[in-house]
Amino acid sequence: MMVAIRRLGAHLSTSGGVDQAVRQAAAIGANCLQVFSGSPRMWRRTSLDKIDAVKIQTAQNELDVRPIFTHALYLVNLASDKSELVQISAESLKHDLRFDSHIQGSGVVVHLGSHQGRGFEAMKLQLVEQLRQILADTPPNSTLLIENSAGQNGKIASDLTEIRWLLSQVSSSRLNWCFDTCHAFAAGINLASVAAELTALDLWSSLKVIHLNDSRDPFNSGRDRHGNFGEGTIPTESLRHFLQTPQVKSIPLITEAPGFDGHGPDAENIIRMKTLVSYNT
Repeated sequence: MMVAIRRLGAHLSTSGGVDQAVRQAAAIGANCLQVFSGSPRMWRRTSLDKIDAVKIQTAQNELDVRPIFTHALYLVNLASDKSELVQISAESLKHDLRFDSHIQGSGVVVHLGSHQGRGFEAMKLQLVEQLRQILADTPPNSTLLIENSAGQNGKIASDLTEIRWLLSQVSSSRLNWCFDTCHAFAAGINLASVAAELTALDLWSSLKVIHLNDSRDPFNSGRDRHGNFGEGTIPTESLRHFLQTPQVKSIPLITEAPGFDGHGPDAENIIRMKTLVSYNT
């Protein structure tokens, strides 16, 4: 009986093109990846007609590196009380969803932003309205993935019930979510027992990618700082326990580790990821 190979990848630079990021993924031992569609801290985006989707797909087919996820800008805040920021955030997400469609990607991961102390209840309907409109204005083969946050500064979705509520209210097969282990740990979620919470909230079927990250900070710190595997504060057995959950085994894992040389995810982090998941099991 053949055993399915787990998809383990990294967030990599697109310097030189997305096709080069695919090749870099293979070079460090990864078989899927995540990218930005442009600078993560600037609103300006690269025109899609300058992105060669054929070259990307050729590299993917040659090296069996798939899927590709896109991470939205860090500047996005759909929960802001400033209409101009909400509008430019929405336009940025629309571009990234078109990018996702263009490269035949598997989703755009987004931090929805901060309610800035107003509370989730005060702006949750605004979020639903914005999410519905963004999906209505973008290609039907693109997907938006809400990422859980680390619980800092009023950020949306540190509580998984907020993700459940938004998914239920928008009610679209194109809106799903991404689970980040570092963010969960920082928000006070026990990784050794979180599987039961996901089951209770009926969140497994909509979970499309996991950001597998260690944390540089203590449990329930509210700080979003990723660590290299083996150097962080998340107990290894908690990570292993979560990764052996049957539902997790078919979900792509992406690391955003800082790298042992400080230049982003590297081969050593991929090796350690494979050890964590007992590769090919």
